[in-house]
Amino acid sequence: MDGTAPDKTPLVTFHRFVPGARLPQRADRAAAGSLPTRAFRYCEAVVSAAAFGYYIFPPTTFSLLWDGTEISWSWDGEATWHKLKAAQFPGFADQFDAVAPPDIKGFSPPFLGALQESGLVQLWSGVVARTAPGWSLLVRAPANLPRNPGYELFEGIVETDRWFGPLFAALRLTRTDRPVEFRADWPLFQVQPLPREVYAEPTLNRYEIVPELSMLNEQDWADYHHTVVRPNVQEVRPRGQYAAATRKRQKGDTTPS
Repeated sequence: MDGTAPDKTPLVTFHRFVPGARLPQRADRAAAGSLPTRAFRYCEAVVSAAAFGYYIFPPTTFSLLWDGTEISWSWDGEATWHKLKAAQFPGFADQFDAVAPPDIKGFSPPFLGALQESGLVQLWSGVVARTAPGWSLLVRAPANLPRNPGYELFEGIVETDRWFGPLFAALRLTRTDRPVEFRADWPLFQVQPLPREVYAEPTLNRYEIVPELSMLNEQDWADYHHTVVRPNVQEVRPRGQYAAATRKRQKGDTTPS
């Protein structure tokens, strides 16, 4: 221990704009209870990915209906379908203007928008996020959760340390003539904090390729033996060795496994 106090400055701060919208929450190692028990207990790679980031939910339950050309939408408690171009969250524009400074009134973010490409929609979570300096948010489909067959989510990286605006996602509808429902109690997407240097060009260009098996060096073969061979020749092979070793490392235990 070096005696330095841990930094308690928030890495991410979520601001809820739409009243009553479900608040973001830490992503779940069990992928909202959807992972098989064996994967949850023994596959550290899967549970670590599932828990990396935060779940973002729709501000209400709503549905989209695409006929192959035009998109309509409706929301929980509304009996009518409305043609989608750009739509405000029901009642939010007035709530926004009642609080916003005079020069910002009238600029409430749209909730939904049909993009010019066929079947593409942009939607707002009702949340604005701010990250610590030098950090961004990767917006992606929830890790390891079952996909809704009615749409595909695009991934994007937003530099939220300088972009204090709506936390949007874009999606492509993949079926026609049947409503696609988005539930307010189920994660719409997942955001994962990334230091900007991780995806900078100089960082990503630092790679090399070993094109032939014969070019592995002595250390490569030793590491392969430790990872693959040793567990398979043990008389008693403990289950979840990788998971146990990873959890020990996360707790600061450097004792060899």
